[in-house]
Amino acid sequence: MKGMQQLQRVMTQLRNPESGCPWDLKQNMTSLIPYTIEETYEVVDAIQSGNWQSIKDELGDLLFQVVFYAQLAREEQQFELDDIAAHTADKLISRHPHVFGTDAERNLSDAEIKSQWEQIKQQERTKKDAKGSVFDDIPSQLPSVLKAAKLQKRAASVGFDWTEAEPVYAKVDEEIQEVKEATDQDHIEEEIGDLLFAVVNLARHKQVNPEAALQRANEKFKSRFQTIEQRLSEQGKNATDCNLDELEALWQQAKKA
Repeated sequence: MKGMQQLQRVMTQLRNPESGCPWDLKQNMTSLIPYTIEETYEVVDAIQSGNWQSIKDELGDLLFQVVFYAQLAREEQQFELDDIAAHTADKLISRHPHVFGTDAERNLSDAEIKSQWEQIKQQERTKKDAKGSVFDDIPSQLPSVLKAAKLQKRAASVGFDWTEAEPVYAKVDEEIQEVKEATDQDHIEEEIGDLLFAVVNLARHKQVNPEAALQRANEKFKSRFQTIEQRLSEQGKNATDCNLDELEALWQQAKKA
């Protein structure tokens, strides 16, 4: 824990009103949000790169965000970093009776463990809110694809779901038709939203992470188009010098490559 203690001491010094850093002293819970989001994405990029040094660096930057929030809470006499760790440990023990519980609980099947997990999470949500909606703790600022998947998964946890993928295919086809039939711009936007929501539902039924699938498609499109740009550059040209048919031909070549 020497590293954590050192990091906390550094954070305390940065927030020292007399000798701290002017930038750090100006920050609050809200102002840190963009940096936390940015650091989270940088961790993801590092993991995907497979570079262990980069992963360590980016995880450190993300950890610093947690320490920063804990310092702000400590200054307001709300909680400290150790309180966060202890609460998280207690929560993990509570959510994993198949690991920390009785012999009977440790002998559950995978399906029983999953069902038990959902029941425990629902009990936690009920404690937070008397209404106990299954959606209560889904962050409002989640990226839309992730949020759609979470909403659908929560609804499915209480039985509101198709048992197989076939009706979902039909729903996607239905939503495509409704996009075609939409007239004004607001209606088109609404129907495209419904179509995207249905596609996310299809991904869930096919056990595919929709965010990962879309990210993969993004990277594939980027790679293929950069191949086109490279080939055009070798000819002393760029994309704006070509018509759509020429670009499409190069695209097909890039796909084969």
